[in-house]
Amino acid sequence: MLQELSETHGKNPGCEHRRSISEFLLPLSELAGLEMQALGSFEVGGETYTLPCFRFVGPNSSDPIRIGLFAAIHGDEPAGALAAVRFLSELSKDPAAAENFLLQVYPICNPTGFEDNTRHSRRGRDLNREFWRGSPEAEVEILEHELRTAHFSGIIQLHADDTSDGIYGFVRGHTLTENLLRPALREAEKIIPRNIQATIDGFAARDGIIYDSYEGVLASPARMEPAPFEIILETPHRAALELQVEALVVALRTILAEYRRLVSFAANI
Repeated sequence: MLQELSETHGKNPGCEHRRSISEFLLPLSELAGLEMQALGSFEVGGETYTLPCFRFVGPNSSDPIRIGLFAAIHGDEPAGALAAVRFLSELSKDPAAAENFLLQVYPICNPTGFEDNTRHSRRGRDLNREFWRGSPEAEVEILEHELRTAHFSGIIQLHADDTSDGIYGFVRGHTLTENLLRPALREAEKIIPRNIQATIDGFAARDGIIYDSYEGVLASPARMEPAPFEIILETPHRAALELQVEALVVALRTILAEYRRLVSFAANI
């Protein structure tokens, strides 16, 4: 699958060469400890779609820390979807890395865009500008329901930026968010250099961290209490796909480890 995605990386293969979502997700069906749900049901051009969601419960998780991981809301950014699948595969073999956590992973948030290798959905919408604006887009409505009801302690999004030469991230929400992203970038930049420019994607940045974001991006509802931490990880889209995936998986593992450490420290104060 990585080779297939690499061959279409940065291209629009057209309808006759659509990516197969079922084949892409097939490796997850063979993993222990995963629960899969097909969320919603909606039609696009006479074809029926759902949003796949995978739940993984780590050891010692009777009262788990709930984390939502979202990828491929832009369908031409396959690194995030691949990283989500690899991350779950690694956790299945090493569940201790998810100790105390309940992970809900949404690897393909824009199924038609993923099939077509396009940023927008097949209806021509940039879904990551539609949240909390009364959008009629089915994908957005499904994900908004998840964001309202899942009681996430943290939300992580995986993206790729075709204007950046290095990895970086956005932070918002909980005050500890920056303390999670910094070590994640530090580990990820061992694989892909960090973008340390003062302006990234039109936003002021410091050490590869942006404290603002576009309107309408996937995010927790306004005034949610307690506020979850929210991190958006951005790899350089032009980098080798394998390196993007590796960097994202390393960043994800680091975020879990750091959050567990911070929660444990707070409990002992």
